[in-house]
Amino acid sequence: MESSTRAESIGPKTYLVAPSVAVLLVWITVPTVMTLWFSFQHYNLVNTAGREFIGFANYLYFFSSSSLTIAALNSIYVVLGVIAITVCLGIGLVLLLDRDFTGARIARVLAISPFFVMPTVAALIWKNLLLDPVNGLLATVLGLVGLPAVDWFGTFPMFSIIVIIAWQWIGFSTLILLTALQSLDHELKEAAAMDGAGAFATFRFIVLPHLARPIGIIVMIETIFLLSVFAEIFVTTSGGPGLASTNLSFLIYVQALLRFDVGLASAGGVISIILANVVAYFLAKTVSRSLEI
Repeated sequence: MESSTRAESIGPKTYLVAPSVAVLLVWITVPTVMTLWFSFQHYNLVNTAGREFIGFANYLYFFSSSSLTIAALNSIYVVLGVIAITVCLGIGLVLLLDRDFTGARIARVLAISPFFVMPTVAALIWKNLLLDPVNGLLATVLGLVGLPAVDWFGTFPMFSIIVIIAWQWIGFSTLILLTALQSLDHELKEAAAMDGAGAFATFRFIVLPHLARPIGIIVMIETIFLLSVFAEIFVTTSGGPGLASTNLSFLIYVQALLRFDVGLASAGGVISIILANVVAYFLAKTVSRSLEI
């Protein structure tokens, strides 16, 4: 009797959700299956007549080529660099913004606003207005103090890209950390001050442990998204000089839309998906353990 009542209550809801779930499964499964199938073929859009099944040859090409290693390392550099900058600067910003001062709300909005700028727009702003070696703001400032201008995207391509992406994500980090810090009971700080704890000791033993969980969430979310960075690289350096700023996403783009090799691009996509899922799995496990504490 109980099982029939439960089935009757769940049944109508299931029927209402089923179409959306079916569309979502088709939308995810079909491109994934096609990518996996193409990855085992020699499929070049310039010569479609030569399409044939070649097994794991595309994967062997990627793993025997130095371009995959360079792209994978660049992807790791982007993730580690952006996370380090956004977490460290985010903590510093929230410590300043978690105070009552004139214009506090405006300052908080300005600190969060870079996150809502489109990646292409952000890359163009930094490339043409800030880091341009001729007319950029930074070149003008360096000229005023007698220093030569720097071609940032030619000399320090990965560093420049990391700075641009970190500027975008600092708003996200600030938003999460500020929300978490404002939930901290101020009586704990007052009690620590009464016990003689200084500002550093309060931060070390009260504030930082309280921010451990949101920091873990920031690391997980940013890692998942930063592994697929593309727009900033495409707009600023186009993966160069050489492969100096090419990550996995841009390497797949080069194979698919510049060399028209769908087979190699699909193999790179499969490798990228596997790596992203492995990283996301371990990050999710780490974050879930911290939430259980």
